Amino acid sequence: MAPARIEIESTKSVKESKFNPNFTQHVINTMGPKTDPRLRSVMASMITHLHDFARETECTFDEWSAGIELLNWAGRISSNGRNESLLLFDLLGIETIVDEIMNSKIAASPGVPTDSAVLGPYYRENAPLYKNGDSIVQGKTDGEVTYMHGRVLDAGTGKPIEGVVLDLWQASTNGKYEHIDETQPDFNLRGRFTSDSKGEYGLYCIRPTPYAIPSDGPGGTLLQLLDRHPMRPAHIHLLISHPGYKPLVTQIYDREDPYLETDTTFAVKDSLVVEFAPKKGDPKAVLDLAFDIRLVKPAEESQLAKTNGTALASSA
Repeated sequence: MAPARIEIESTKSVKESKFNPNFTQHVINTMGPKTDPRLRSVMASMITHLHDFARETECTFDEWSAGIELLNWAGRISSNGRNESLLLFDLLGIETIVDEIMNSKIAASPGVPTDSAVLGPYYRENAPLYKNGDSIVQGKTDGEVTYMHGRVLDAGTGKPIEGVVLDLWQASTNGKYEHIDETQPDFNLRGRFTSDSKGEYGLYCIRPTPYAIPSDGPGGTLLQLLDRHPMRPAHIHLLISHPGYKPLVTQIYDREDPYLETDTTFAVKDSLVVEFAPKKGDPKAVLDLAFDIRLVKPAEESQLAKTNGTALASSA
């Protein structure tokens, strides 16, 4: 059976267009019968929007070549610990939109999970596995050492979850992650912790500081061309996982940071803004940070979405 023909209406009518009105549909129709239906739909939409963009802006060959070179440059400069291509999409707000779409599948009602946020380009796999109460600070630091702690709970029942892995990473006070800073030990300010039988976790980190994204790549160049500042507000990354729950990628932000409203990657959410309080009686830390995490099971997520009239996509 031949695949269903997908026709997407262009933003310009055939009468208004001075270009070949049949070309875009011809490109879409070249997809073969074995193409996955979801991929067919996504590609048809993308092709249509890209073609319309080129026509509406009347893109020149020099501009097209510059765009291709920007993407090529991002590929060349990327490494295991630096994803410049992802950074470009972050700077344009694309990853935040994808995150918003996924969050919209969960009902905005009491008991929903902790909000997600963008992964960012500097995640590294296989961070050291620590015990609760350990520190991710390797060696000396000029930062404000903070005891971060909380509980991991089931969003539906409020019960604690044991065995949740919390993978954390943050930049140092000089605004650099350790893998792009030769002055820091490998995996400094990165670590994995596991919630105990009470769902509790605890660790020592530093109070995060704002930093500028690297200026030596296409991301920095793009911001300069757009006359935008390069600053990210102070934050800590978390990647949270458990076999029985939906994984959570998120960030938490310092309430006192001046860049919350103008984050260059547009990732800040009010629910993820936290307070750093003075800590007494602990010789290892000067600040205290309490942050509880609520996870949802995949089946519960689907039920919450249906309650609000939103069906989950099959690929969620």
